[in-house]
Amino acid sequence: MIYHCIRYTIDPHKLDDFEAYARKWMEGDIIRRCGGKPLGYFLPEKGLGGPNNVALALIGFESLADYENYRGKLMDDSDARANLAEGEKSHCILVEERSYFYRIE
Repeated sequence: MIYHCIRYTIDPHKLDDFEAYARKWMEGDIIRRCGGKPLGYFLPEKGLGGPNNVALALIGFESLADYENYRGKLMDDSDARANLAEGEKSHCILVEERSYFYRIE
């Protein structure tokens, strides 16, 4: 299993917009429908220290080929396209960085 990590730099003044964006991926079941196994989105908690403009998403895949299939399905999914467009429109995401990890249990 590989884990796709998306590190977002977000506009901290638009945290509500980013949370709505993240919830649509999770609660709308878009990620699962397209073949990913989401561990979740992780947003900054105010008042506990650390940066207030960093968020993470972790999604599992059996292989890199499964991830590539997932990306293709996302582009064919109308809910995914609409959510991506809404995220762009709100300008809540400033930077996205993608990394891949494996898990030791």
